Amino acid sequence: MTEHAGLKKIRLNLARTKEFPNGSAQHGYEFTAPLDGTGHIDAAGWKKDRDHCRVRRFWAGEEEEIGHLVHRPGGSWAFRYDIDGEDDDEAGYRFGAHAFVPGEYVSIKDEDGDLHTFQVVTVQPV
Repeated sequence: MTEHAGLKKIRLNLARTKEFPNGSAQHGYEFTAPLDGTGHIDAAGWKKDRDHCRVRRFWAGEEEEIGHLVHRPGGSWAFRYDIDGEDDDEAGYRFGAHAFVPGEYVSIKDEDGDLHTFQVVTVQPV
């Protein structure tokens, strides 16, 4: 058993939108998080491995952003890119309730407050 056995690398691609009727593999996120047996984020595992819970935001035409998966007061999850706290977090909409399983959909509110839907494309062991 490896030191970070529960950690998974999860890829989210932009789901269908008016602008991208077939979705987009050039817009999305890759992040690392501990998942339990049902595909839900494991808060206890996150606490143990939080330094390894990183996120990469890729958006065609924009510079990639690298940050952390954070567990916020009240139990919500978000992606934080700015350690100094100048930028707003990107909040995962009900991330605690969603299973990260290929084919499932999740939503993320970007720093401008716009909600985007993404499809879970891959979930792989780290």
